[in-house]
Amino acid sequence: MELFEQIRREYEHGGGTIRGIAKKLGIHRRMVREAVLSAVPVERKTPVRERPKLEPAMAFIDAVLEADKKAPRKQRHTAHRIWRRIQAEMPEVEVAESTIRRHVRERKMALALLHRETFIPQSYVWGGEAQVDWYEAYADIGGERELAYVFCMRSMASGGAFHCAFPHASQQAFLEAHERAFLHFGGVFAVLRYDNLKSAVKKILRGHQREETTRFMAFRSHWGFQSEFCTPAEGHEKGGVEGEGGYFRRNHMVPVPQVASWEALNVFLLEACRNDEQRLIGERAQTVGAGMNLEREHLHALAKEGFDLAAIHFPHVNSSGCVKVLTNFYSVPLPVGLEVQAKVHSSYVEIWHQGECVARHDRCFNRQQKVLNLEHYLEALTKKPGAFAGSTPLEQWRAQGRWPASFDRYWEMLKQRRGQQPGTRAMIDVLLLGRQYGYPRLQAVIEKALDMNCFDVEAVRLLLNEERNRKREPHEAVEVGALRAYDRPQPTTRNYDQLLENYSGSEVIQ
Repeated sequence: MELFEQIRREYEHGGGTIRGIAKKLGIHRRMVREAVLSAVPVERKTPVRERPKLEPAMAFIDAVLEADKKAPRKQRHTAHRIWRRIQAEMPEVEVAESTIRRHVRERKMALALLHRETFIPQSYVWGGEAQVDWYEAYADIGGERELAYVFCMRSMASGGAFHCAFPHASQQAFLEAHERAFLHFGGVFAVLRYDNLKSAVKKILRGHQREETTRFMAFRSHWGFQSEFCTPAEGHEKGGVEGEGGYFRRNHMVPVPQVASWEALNVFLLEACRNDEQRLIGERAQTVGAGMNLEREHLHALAKEGFDLAAIHFPHVNSSGCVKVLTNFYSVPLPVGLEVQAKVHSSYVEIWHQGECVARHDRCFNRQQKVLNLEHYLEALTKKPGAFAGSTPLEQWRAQGRWPASFDRYWEMLKQRRGQQPGTRAMIDVLLLGRQYGYPRLQAVIEKALDMNCFDVEAVRLLLNEERNRKREPHEAVEVGALRAYDRPQPTTRNYDQLLENYSGSEVIQ
């Protein structure tokens, strides 16, 4: 604009020609003519420039964005994550992160996927507030893709966070995750901010008033913190934990993690939490880990004992040898009609009677399912051996891998030698030995008995005792001292040889 203004001034007031002005200002005559015709420069087309740095990575970026269409919506690649993958998987490509960001932004703008919201910065005191929330993520556990419910507690002052995963977001898992988080941070925050979770809120009243669940109130009283709840559908009121969940999922669960078990998944998440303590958040002067060290001095002390997290129920044993806990049935080795105590934990259910735990099952989160243990039905099956082959407990043991092929071979040989029902009863007696000696040991002995062609219950018992006796450690020699005075010589059979002196080989002694 300044150049156009100078050209027009020279042309109108200086009396210069187009050629003279172009020579004086060192520009082309075409630009002088444009300035004379219009005071506003004509918008010029931006030339399409080659991108030699980005071009080798464009095919990889397009493939990643295409694959993200099938990935979980909240576990898709960001521009930063794509750049990190290019560094790791394509080291020969040297491209700046800003270049990747511009390219990804262009693609998302073309798809109308960009959305920005303004957030107002907040200030927090050490140990004053932490925010709590659940979020969902997928993980390949034991070769199968499972939906994991991940608990997150984030400190608003230091930015430190704790994540752990459960197969279901039950109230027991919710409370258990709190205790794990308190141990991770080394203390309890003064205030915890929540959504209106069913584990904590029974009913939403006017304003910020809530009718809370009894167990959550008891848990809060035990650990000594205060709770605050956000307005429904206003997630920005706890934006810290919302952003933390998205950041953690994008940076540590992309691509989808592959682990062997739920315990291994939580070990993976805890290691990721510790790695995040080295990062800087925004314009803060100290790392997350340094802030957590300062904050521990301002947290409330941990309770001396943990809270009893189990939910208690008092069901009765039905005619199928099961108790109904919540919406599912669990087998117990107790008589029909007996009242028992059921303790429901986050991942398992325990059945207690007269102060003793009589059964323990993995918790089932479906409805109207039967979780059965074959061991609980062995006494009943001795009276009804015909029901053994088609029993549901046996089917579940097969599905769980607890019934090896050697058991079927041994059972079949028993039926061939003894008959259908006597052979089945003998197999049940063999299984009863597993209670005393353990089923892994019983499996090893049955395989040994098959090799020896030995098909008898007492022989199996003998082999089990032999295995146990073989493992006994030799005892140290004991000095008998004065007891040696009572030593006696070993008896001899020489006197009996006299009977043979007059014995004729052809005679028979009566």
